[in-house]
Amino acid sequence: MRLDRFLSEQTALSRKEAQAAVRAGAVQVDGIIIRKPDSPIFPEKNQVSLRGTPVAYAANHYFLLHKPSGVITATEDKNQKTVLDLLRPEDRLPKLAPCGRLDLDTTGLLLMTDDGQFAHRMLSPKHHVLKYYLAKLRDPLAEDVPQKFLSGISLREGSGEVSCLPAECAGIAPRMAVIALREGKYHQVKRMFAAVGNHVDALLRFQVGNLPLPPDSQPGQYFVISDKEAVEMLRNPAFSSVCAFCKQNYSSYWINNPL
Repeated sequence: MRLDRFLSEQTALSRKEAQAAVRAGAVQVDGIIIRKPDSPIFPEKNQVSLRGTPVAYAANHYFLLHKPSGVITATEDKNQKTVLDLLRPEDRLPKLAPCGRLDLDTTGLLLMTDDGQFAHRMLSPKHHVLKYYLAKLRDPLAEDVPQKFLSGISLREGSGEVSCLPAECAGIAPRMAVIALREGKYHQVKRMFAAVGNHVDALLRFQVGNLPLPPDSQPGQYFVISDKEAVEMLRNPAFSSVCAFCKQNYSSYWINNPL
């Protein structure tokens, strides 16, 4: 691999910035200053440092972000703060992008990665990766709502209607419910509850597949995770176990993080 390519993939430097850094003598390989950007290196064997700081090699990068409200799921925007703006400058890698999306006022788990193949697997409808949400409701959850959601509720769309895939739902407190979705229609959870006469006051995505958001994380905080941890997002656990985990770990979320 070329040295400038390595730097552009493992740091926030563009290819041109990496080339300039190499020519300026800011890059060392195994302790030796290298000034040719096209110098070949072996990422698994050579130790590269930039301005005295070691540059660790990873084939792909995965960041687990606790998205706060009011931040848009995008890599750039002229008017609003994006999820990429929440990362430290050195972590804003060129190919890094959010995997899926969360609405502006929805908080919780969002994966950001430069692994396009993994993102495709996670988002592909054929894999049916489940996303778990905790909804704070205006009214107590009606007894017939879980069955309605499981049967596939219909939502208004344009001049017609569209049917949702079956979704599991369970109440864990008088006005709190856990919902498991296997799709991602626009404002789906809010529209589903509106369709049964309720209203979502706040929404947290606390788990995707078998990977939960760290219960003690704060909005805006993010973590580097391994590819093995990311793969857990492709496994779907039992809904009852997810509900029990949520009740134990997230039921006080809006007490600790008031809107």
